[in-house]
Amino acid sequence: MSEASTRHVFSVDPSEAGTRLDRYLAERPALAEAHVSRTRIKGLIEEGRVTIGGGGAGDASAKVAAGAEIVIEIPAPAPAEPQAEAIPLKVVYEDDALIVIDKPAGLVVHPAGGHETGTLVNALIAHCGDSLSGIGGVRRPGIVHRLDKDTSGLLVVAKTDAAHRGLAALFADHGRTLPFLREYRALVWGAPGRKSGTIDAPLGRHQTHREKMAVTRGGQGREAVTHWRALETYGADRTGRPAAALVACRLETGRTHQIRVHMAHIGCPLIGDPVYATGFRTKEQALPEAARLAITALGRQALHAVALGFPHPVTGEEMSFESSAPADFDKVRMELTRL
Repeated sequence: MSEASTRHVFSVDPSEAGTRLDRYLAERPALAEAHVSRTRIKGLIEEGRVTIGGGGAGDASAKVAAGAEIVIEIPAPAPAEPQAEAIPLKVVYEDDALIVIDKPAGLVVHPAGGHETGTLVNALIAHCGDSLSGIGGVRRPGIVHRLDKDTSGLLVVAKTDAAHRGLAALFADHGRTLPFLREYRALVWGAPGRKSGTIDAPLGRHQTHREKMAVTRGGQGREAVTHWRALETYGADRTGRPAAALVACRLETGRTHQIRVHMAHIGCPLIGDPVYATGFRTKEQALPEAARLAITALGRQALHAVALGFPHPVTGEEMSFESSAPADFDKVRMELTRL
């Protein structure tokens, strides 16, 4: 236990035996007074900060036994404002108004639950000092759009409030009336039945798995539109259809997990996606060993933000940027071309 943590010890009364662990802890007056929610308790259990009888607690749904000693360690709260951290950045372009970053996979964009430090925001504070726009608040200074933690590629950040307002308007419009380009490369299982198309399907939270997004029905969810075109196909499965494909995706809206959900929706989930491609593991097992090893080494969804284009929010100059896919992405693609 760290010196900054708070440790609570409870002994289960026989009258409370059989209660779910998370509920039992949430009902302890000491934790309620400290405003430790049941959701927070579940997170602490998952982090291994709760023990029963000196051993691991298992999961939040575990039933407590009479007389059991339960210990919960609550870490000290993180600073309210992100701190500067010397994290290397690949800067593609920078001026007084904005900065364009080529984000590596694995880097979280802004602090959030479970990722209070080590984020792009922490790196930007160190790199830019006090020059980041404050419109996004202390936890998202200058952030006008984001990439998933395990998606790599181009991302623009505002350094002034004027640039933030201009970029926010561009991202809200997404090229409908203003010049704007945001394009990705994705390696997917199978291949779409046509060379190009548009997926117009609203997205919302999954009804039972709240960490996931899903295509919604009956007027629910938020508008989501993805334009795609097939660039390459690889090999063939037992039915003669392509085993995999390289697809370009252009966003007309920018919803959470949009490309990942939309491509899964048309039967072509992203290779390596741990959330939306779980039903395609048999396809991975059917690949040659070198391809399987490349996908395992990738360890994430094969998605890269390859192009970003927009008029400069202050000068109006046309800005255009491209990013080469990282080596682990290219390794998977190379092995697929050998099918």
